[in-house]
Amino acid sequence: MTPKRRRRLTLVGLLLLGIGGAVALMLTAFNENLMYFYQPSMVAAGEAPQGARFRIGGLVETGSVERADDGLLVQFTLADCDAAVPVRYRGILPDLFREGQGIVAYGQLDEQGVFAADEVLAKHDENYMSPEVEEALSKPDGQSCMPASMGASL
Repeated sequence: MTPKRRRRLTLVGLLLLGIGGAVALMLTAFNENLMYFYQPSMVAAGEAPQGARFRIGGLVETGSVERADDGLLVQFTLADCDAAVPVRYRGILPDLFREGQGIVAYGQLDEQGVFAADEVLAKHDENYMSPEVEEALSKPDGQSCMPASMGASL
């Protein structure tokens, strides 16, 4: 092999190695920024990761909202047809947040199995529900387990 070919082969090898490294870094960053959606029944069954951020969606159970004296700490229960998960949130809740309301929360599970939410999103009008929450609130036979007060039908 001539020195010119050896240099060219080394350059191509280094170029491929650099491209491979860049792709590996991009895929790692992409994977770290993925946020999966879990239903309360999936979280209760232990399918949700401990310590990793994810989304959870369902209905705020009636009578479960408890506010601390400072007004910023709120605890409530988020439920679907099969299970309920306790949620803790520190911050200002959306204006549309209320009991019986469909919400999506972002955060992670703590050691006690309580979902520590960083962000809470409530539906924006009486007809909208995210597809994930709508699916979480439907039974396998296609019937809805949403309270009649929600006014939405599946």
